[in-house]
Amino acid sequence: MTASPEVFAQRIASAQSTLTELGLAACLVPSSDPHLSEYLPARWQGREWLSGFTGSMGTLVVTQNRAALFADSRYWTQAETELAHTGIELVKIDTGASTHHVQWLAQNTGNGKVVGVDGAVLGLAAAQQLRDTLAKVGATVRTDVDLFNHIWPDRASLPLAPIYEHDAAFASAPRATKLAQVRSAMAHMGASHHFVSTVDDIAWLFNLRGSDVSYNPVFLAHALIDATSATLFVASGKVPAALAARLKEDGVTVQDYALAGPALAALPASAVLLLDPRRVTLGLRESAAPTVKVVEAINPSTLLKSRKNASEAAHVRAAMEQDGAAMCAFYAWFESALGKERITELTIDERLTAERAKRPGFVGLSFNTIAGFNANGAMPHYRATPESHAVIEGNGLLLIDSGGQYPGGTTDITRVWPIGTPSAAQKRDYTLVLKGTIGLSRARFPLGTLSPMLDALARAPLWEHGMDYGHGTGHGVGYFLNVHEGPQSISKAIPDANMAMQPGMVTSIEPGLYRAGQWGVRIENLVLNVAAKTGEQFGEFLEFETLTLCPIDTRCIDKALLRADEIAWLDAYHANVRTRLSPLVSGAALDWLVQRTEAI
Repeated sequence: MTASPEVFAQRIASAQSTLTELGLAACLVPSSDPHLSEYLPARWQGREWLSGFTGSMGTLVVTQNRAALFADSRYWTQAETELAHTGIELVKIDTGASTHHVQWLAQNTGNGKVVGVDGAVLGLAAAQQLRDTLAKVGATVRTDVDLFNHIWPDRASLPLAPIYEHDAAFASAPRATKLAQVRSAMAHMGASHHFVSTVDDIAWLFNLRGSDVSYNPVFLAHALIDATSATLFVASGKVPAALAARLKEDGVTVQDYALAGPALAALPASAVLLLDPRRVTLGLRESAAPTVKVVEAINPSTLLKSRKNASEAAHVRAAMEQDGAAMCAFYAWFESALGKERITELTIDERLTAERAKRPGFVGLSFNTIAGFNANGAMPHYRATPESHAVIEGNGLLLIDSGGQYPGGTTDITRVWPIGTPSAAQKRDYTLVLKGTIGLSRARFPLGTLSPMLDALARAPLWEHGMDYGHGTGHGVGYFLNVHEGPQSISKAIPDANMAMQPGMVTSIEPGLYRAGQWGVRIENLVLNVAAKTGEQFGEFLEFETLTLCPIDTRCIDKALLRADEIAWLDAYHANVRTRLSPLVSGAALDWLVQRTEAI
């Protein structure tokens, strides 16, 4: 059960007293760990412990007399509720990538003031920006401050769950092959050594998986690679002896997690170290001696794992079929039980998870299931709790965003369903979002197009009516890994060269529309970048193969807003869904599938 607002106010007061003792004007609390992960192990969930804000992204700043949480539009409603009566201000920012908290610190500190932050969880690029900005107002940054060592008495230790190998039947290539690919990239950049902290990169590179982070089959580790060997730094006891022996055969040595920094410190002065400044912390970067030359570039593994090969794509398609079959079974039950049984948002999570668990290969969920009815659906990252949830009854819209982990793929799907009779306004909103999903799904674009350039294709139908949404349109998706992965991002992000769309990338398409206090709409499929046959001499083009297999509800559609070509796309999609899923379902689930995939 969540603590009371008074408890969080007391924790903030304790933090402020500690700032005074340490001689700090302020302390920055990012939502991160030593691996700069999006989803954090319990030990590094300090921002949530201190503020009560449970969103997956957000930055907390505590000064000696104020506390402010910076969150983007996905979390505004949630944050207002969770921060109420804690004394913590909510600062609304446009995007999760915003650095508004840095400017706020500069405005609320000044000449001679010192700002503390734990350098062990602060990204290298973020640290440089923080130092540069504060230097302009005469303030300095102290990076040896872990505030939670002073104020969090029952802080969790490192997770100790065992590491296991990704089943060879599903792994895309042997780890020796992947290491060779990384070493080739290192040689191209003139690097003798490469340090990796990103947990999904490490899991992919070494064909290993774990359970240190909820919903993501990863484990806490760092890796140091040179031309002939590699060292994996993990907590003692996590690697079984037999697995350690197999790793050794591939030139991989296992050492204790705490030895990663000392290993960097022990690099020879002649070393050339490849680091990704967006994926390594300041603390680890500063472990290397000043004499070591550093090459800053994206981790080669980040680019390599984003491009699923033909074998991986085939496994992902199979995982989508199992996932789609589970949803058919769930929705068949849901529609038959609606109005006859008491169904809440919590019931939906339980029953949908249970149906996924029946499917072959299911490992677990890929994120917290979001089931939001009416006003709750207007919060993009809403999660029902036993203390606060809605009963599904009356009229309105039900948004369900869920996903599963399978050895052959990671799924993520959002659908919206009418409860009772949807209003004309709800149908309009739903149809405009659907037009955005269809418009982007049908896109063709030159190979190497920077992914943010595609964002407007999904927003155009909404923009035409003066509407928009505050989150990105699409994120990369891992292969039995994190449900959010880079480097591609279909969003309003400022593009860089690493965001170029390449064959084999799996990305979500998920435009939305949210009316606070009323309802929310989001329609999400995962798509695969595949070669497009254009028949013209203007270079190679890509298009999207839609991977997700689940009907898109047609009862919410205002057909007057759809063009004939959009209806044709939807009918063709539903025909494919029926063909692919029919062999995997029977009885009521099959009947539901047939009914919901009728052409319109």
